[in-house]
Amino acid sequence: MERILFYILALIMIGFALASVMSRRMLRSVIYLLFVLCAVAGVYFMMDYNFLAAIQLTIYAGGIIVLIIFSVLLVHHIEMRMEIARPTRQLLTALACSLGLAAFLSVIYTYDFQVSGPGPGTEVSVIGAKLLDYGEGGFILPFEVISVLLLAAMVGAIVIAKGTKLSENKNEVK
Repeated sequence: MERILFYILALIMIGFALASVMSRRMLRSVIYLLFVLCAVAGVYFMMDYNFLAAIQLTIYAGGIIVLIIFSVLLVHHIEMRMEIARPTRQLLTALACSLGLAAFLSVIYTYDFQVSGPGPGTEVSVIGAKLLDYGEGGFILPFEVISVLLLAAMVGAIVIAKGTKLSENKNEVK
């Protein structure tokens, strides 16, 4: 049963990821991305990583998606259609994705994965201490990376939402 559920979640992730990238309407792309992030959280729940799944739903599905939707709604680009990329850009993107896939597959197939024992514990105090620890096994660096990711998402959402208005203002100044 777990295997079937995993394949269903994988198909949801692949299908909605493709739909998110290929959709020309911004709001639909964001909603498709929301389904992808929720399916990833489902995989985390299947692996019994409840804290990581909760963080996935809170930060990514809750925070970033809502931020992008509000920025799109506030700037009145709800029905904005994305432009189709030039063929050269499509080719370069396909090449970059192929190189990334090749690197990913080479790492996955050459790495010697070892089965480890149970983790240090999932009590809230242990998780809090690990989040703020910068030593061995600490998570302060990933915690800071997440904060930079949220900042980049906010800046990206603002740039996407105000993209056409900025170019119109530049033409008016000249």
